[in-house]
Amino acid sequence: MSKKNEQKIISGKPVSAGQSEGVVCVVLTDDDFTKFKKENVLVAKYTDPMYTPLILMASAVITDIGNNLCHAAIVSREAGIPAIVATGNASKVLKDGDFVNVDGSKGVAVVIR
Repeated sequence: MSKKNEQKIISGKPVSAGQSEGVVCVVLTDDDFTKFKKENVLVAKYTDPMYTPLILMASAVITDIGNNLCHAAIVSREAGIPAIVATGNASKVLKDGDFVNVDGSKGVAVVIR
């Protein structure tokens, strides 16, 4: 993460192209699944098959770890949802309620407010 003009910028590996905006929902445990709402931006350390319903409801996906063949990348590509993985710290930097613009083609997410 870096700050540019006082904006938080998260960068990682682009794995599913496209752009989207939405409200961040950080999901770190199974208990967090219930707070996730349709069109939220899913932010997690990583995803596994249990996260599939959340990814399919998300406007974008951002994870701390992953690669081109990780769960988040594959499901996001299949669903046509922008995704960035391997950010290193998105789940710590981004907070519930942040409004972000996600560019899955460039691997960048910018907190707008």
